[in-house]
Amino acid sequence: VQLQASGGGLVQAGGFLRLSCAASVRTFSSYTMGWFRQAPGKEREFVAAFSWSGGSTYSESVKGRFTLSRDHAKNTVFLQMNSLESEDTAIYSCAARNRGIVTAARDYNYWGQGTQVTVSS
Repeated sequence: VQLQASGGGLVQAGGFLRLSCAASVRTFSSYTMGWFRQAPGKEREFVAAFSWSGGSTYSESVKGRFTLSRDHAKNTVFLQMNSLESEDTAIYSCAARNRGIVTAARDYNYWGQGTQVTVSS
């Protein structure tokens, strides 16, 4: 499984970005897809994830501002990030696992490269 994340950039506080994660996998719908982020000097943290069964979960820090969606035809997951705050500045990475939804990074088997999101205040 190969994952390709894109869509990061520089945005002002209050702005928005949409991240994409394209997966090279035969049975995309069988995978849980997650987003994680890591800010400088901080531990990697869970952001959001889609479960293979269709459910989703978000961290408290992004709930109500970030929204997941996916395009099965393109094997792509999107993370729409609205009302961005300076605290959202981090490298965002997508990950996949072929089991149910979890929030621990160690439980994801496949990782894409990160994409930088910088929010200026």
